[in-house]
Amino acid sequence: MDPILLLGLMIFGLIAGIMGALFGLGGGIILVPVLTIVYDLPPAEAAAISLIGIIATSVGAASFFVENRVSNIRLGLFLEIATALGAICGAMLAVFIDGIYVSLIFVSIMIYSAIRMFLSPERRVAADENGEFVYHDEKEGCDIRYDVDNRVTGSIGSYFAGLASSMTGIGGGAIKVPLMNLHMHVPMKAAAATSSYMIGITAFSGAIVYFLSGQFTQSLLEYAAAISVFAFLGAVIGSRAAMRTKNAGLQRYFSIFMFFVAALVLLNIGGVI
Repeated sequence: MDPILLLGLMIFGLIAGIMGALFGLGGGIILVPVLTIVYDLPPAEAAAISLIGIIATSVGAASFFVENRVSNIRLGLFLEIATALGAICGAMLAVFIDGIYVSLIFVSIMIYSAIRMFLSPERRVAADENGEFVYHDEKEGCDIRYDVDNRVTGSIGSYFAGLASSMTGIGGGAIKVPLMNLHMHVPMKAAAATSSYMIGITAFSGAIVYFLSGQFTQSLLEYAAAISVFAFLGAVIGSRAAMRTKNAGLQRYFSIFMFFVAALVLLNIGGVI
């Protein structure tokens, strides 16, 4: 592989890992636009490579979040049943759908999630000593207790998150984080950490389908290898940065970042960049 190309993949992988762990998005939000815009790969190939990077990001972030009990493992496993099913269905559909439609799906998810997170204040249920779940917030300097609401509809939403994950390579976090925070009333930091835990399983489900369908050529595997190593390192950095950020600030930064990426993809679809 060309050294300049390799260096670019490493840098983008590192950035994707940091941002992915920070917001619970897995890094696909960065990797898919970069691979399609900068490296001129078809959306389906970009999604396949991105899923490998997401697995690496999840491993790097989830190991830290689980150790510090920020990830809600019980909730994550419950939602992951529907998410993994959606991921398998999405990977099958992506092979037959034109690339521009996959990109439009990607943009729609970005804009919707960004607007909801920007306009809706954080809500949580039962923040007293009777809360079912608890984690220690390093930035706030106290324990945060909460309950989870709307579990059935949250599971349905997770199926569509998995569907979008495999079709676009974004890891599903762009839907799951707002879903847990706004609909299920999980604190933002716990939602992002739980998403980081879940997306590795989701991405693995989708990646297996891509492998079995022959989507991964030798060159794509080289792309994936370069990205995944540095995505893991970035996730280690991003997960620790998340614990030092306030919940409200994390929610605002999440929205702004999503708007920015959606704008880049729209400009690419329109032929501007």
